[in-house]
Amino acid sequence: MSGASVQPGLAPEKFTESHSSGSKAALAVGAVGVVFGDIGTSPLYAFRETFLGEHSLTIDKLHIYGVVSLIFWSMTLIVSIQYVTILMRADNKGQGGTLALVALLSRYIGKSRWGFLTVVLGVFATALFYGDSMITPAISVLSAVEGLTVVNTGLEPLVIPIALVLLVGLFLIQRRGTAAVGKLFAPIMIVYFSVIAVLGTIQIVQNPYILQALNPWYAVQFFLTDGYIAFLALGSVVLAVTGSEALYSDMGHFGRGPMRLSWFGFVMPCLLLNYFGQGAMIAAMDPAETLEAMKSPFFVMAPDVLRLPLVILATAATFIASQAVISGAFSITHQAIQLGFIPRLSTEHTSATERGQIYIPFVNNVLMVSVILLVLMFQSSTNLASAYGIAVTGAMFIDTLLMGVLLIAVWKWKWWLMVPVFLLFVFVDGAYFAANLPKVPSGGWFPLVVGGFAFLLLTTWSRGRKLMRERMGEVALPIEIFAKSAQNSATRVPGTAIFMASSTAGVPSALLHNIKHNKVLHERVVILTVEIQDVPYVDPEQRCEFTEIGDGFYRAVLRYGFMDETNVPEGLKHMSRCGGKFDMMDTSFFLSRQTLLPGDKPGMPVWREKIFSWMLRNAASAMEFFSLPTNRVVELGSQVRI
Repeated sequence: MSGASVQPGLAPEKFTESHSSGSKAALAVGAVGVVFGDIGTSPLYAFRETFLGEHSLTIDKLHIYGVVSLIFWSMTLIVSIQYVTILMRADNKGQGGTLALVALLSRYIGKSRWGFLTVVLGVFATALFYGDSMITPAISVLSAVEGLTVVNTGLEPLVIPIALVLLVGLFLIQRRGTAAVGKLFAPIMIVYFSVIAVLGTIQIVQNPYILQALNPWYAVQFFLTDGYIAFLALGSVVLAVTGSEALYSDMGHFGRGPMRLSWFGFVMPCLLLNYFGQGAMIAAMDPAETLEAMKSPFFVMAPDVLRLPLVILATAATFIASQAVISGAFSITHQAIQLGFIPRLSTEHTSATERGQIYIPFVNNVLMVSVILLVLMFQSSTNLASAYGIAVTGAMFIDTLLMGVLLIAVWKWKWWLMVPVFLLFVFVDGAYFAANLPKVPSGGWFPLVVGGFAFLLLTTWSRGRKLMRERMGEVALPIEIFAKSAQNSATRVPGTAIFMASSTAGVPSALLHNIKHNKVLHERVVILTVEIQDVPYVDPEQRCEFTEIGDGFYRAVLRYGFMDETNVPEGLKHMSRCGGKFDMMDTSFFLSRQTLLPGDKPGMPVWREKIFSWMLRNAASAMEFFSLPTNRVVELGSQVRI
C-alpha cells in the first residue's frame, strides 16, 4: 500500500503558488492559446444547433434576435460573472477547478455532513468531466472538418475519415508533451479569434440592427412567444458557454489577472462579434436561402475564396481546443490520484521545467478509444450536440451549489446578499441543465453513463482505502515498543532500510514480515509516510519532517501538494538530518502489497469489494509512483480483510 494520504493543510505561509513568472500581458497572451480553445470553437456549432437541433426553430427575426440575445446574456452571466468574476476569486493557493474548490471548502467545513456532501458533489462533477473530455474532441474536430462540405459538397464522404485521422494523431502525440506544440498555440488562436471577429464585424456593419439583441427583452419575447420550445432551445444555447469550467480549472497556470484580461479584453469581444455576425447574416438573407445557410453559418460568413483557409484555421483551433481538454483530463486525474479517489496510475512528466505538464497513458488510451467510438456512433457534430450539453450543464450546476457553500462558509457573505446571488445562478444553471434532460434518450445518456461509472470507481476506491487503513490500524503495533523488542531479536546489517507506510502510527506490515522471514535489521531503519496536502504545492523547504525514535529507528514524513510530483528520492535529499544523508546505492526500499480477502463483516457490498480488489491489483506500483530506484526495491505481501 502506498504511503499517500490526505492530511489537513499546513499553515498557508508554508506553501508556494504555482503561477508562471512573466508580465501580465505575456501571461494573458499565453492564456489565449491554452485556456480558451473550448469556448472559442463553440461558434462553429452553437448558433446552428439552436435552430437545426433536435427541437428546430423557425428562422425569422424574432427567433434570430432572441437566440443571439440569449447567447449574449448567457455568456455575460455564466462566464463573465459566475466564473471569471466570482469563482476565480476562490483559488486554493493559486489553483482552481472543482477538486481544488472542494479541498478549499473542506478546510472550512471539515468532516461535517455538509462537508461530506461537498466532497460527493465535487467527485461527481469530476466524473462528469471525463464524459466532457471525450465529447469535446469529437464534436470540435468533426464540426471543423464538416466545413469541407461548404467548400465542396462532394467531400462529405471524407469528413469522418479525415476527422478520425486527426483525432488519432492528436492522441498519439500526447506522449511527446505539449511544450513544443504549445509555442504555436497562442499565435494560431490569436489569428483564429481575430478572423472570426472580422467576419462577424463585416456582417454587423451590413446589418447593424442585430445589435438590438443586446436588449434582454428579445430573449424574454422569445420565451413569451414559444414557451416550452424556447425552454428546450436553452439546451443548444448553452453550447456557447462550454469551456467555462476550463477557465476556472486552468487559473493556476496563468493567474486570475491575466485570464480576466484575456477574456474581457480579447476573447469575449471576438466571440460576441462572431455570434452577432452570424445572426446579422441570417437575418438579412432571403428566406429561401436561410435554411441552407443555417447548416453552416460560421463558414458561410466567409467569401468563397476564403472558406477553405477558414476550414483549415478552424480545424487547427479545434485541434488546440481538444489538446487543452485532454491535458485537463490528465491534470484532473493526477489531482484525484493524489487526493485518494483514483488508484495510482503510471504518470510521465513531459517537461523538465513545467511540473504541470504530464502524460498518463491509461487515460490517454481510454479517451482515444472513446472518441473514436463516439465519432463512429454519432457520425456528425449535430448528433453529438445532444450528448454534449448534459455533461457541461451538470458540472456547471454542481459548481453553482459549491459556490453557495463558498459564499456562506468561506467568504461569510450576508444572507441578504448571498441568497439573491445564489438563487440567480441556481435558476440560470438549473434551467440549462433541465433543458438538456430531454436529450438523454438521443445521446445525453452517454456522458451520464460515463459519469456514473467514473463516480462509482472514484467512490469505491476512496471507501476501500479508508476501510483498508482502518483494518490495518486495528492490528498496528506501536513503533516504540517494536524498536525495543526488535533490537535484541534481529541481526543488524549495514545500510539503510526505508519502509513505506500509509500511516504515521504503528509499524508497517513490510517491516514485520522482514523481521519474521529474514530476521535482520539495517543499521538505520526509516519508516516513511508520504502525505498529500489539500493545497496544490508544498514549499520544498517545508516538505520534510522527522522524529528520532532511538536504536537506529526514525519516523519520517514527506509532504506534497496534490499537483506536486511525488519523487521520494528527490525529497530525501532534503532530509539529511534523519541520521545522515541518504545514499541511494546503500538504501533499500521495502513496500507492502496487500491482497484482499472477504471479511466476516464486509464494510461495503461484495460487488464493490470485487471492484476495489480489481482496482488494487491493476494500480501502478508504488515503486513507479514514488519514483523509487528499480534495483533498490523489495516488495513483501500481506493479506487484509475488509
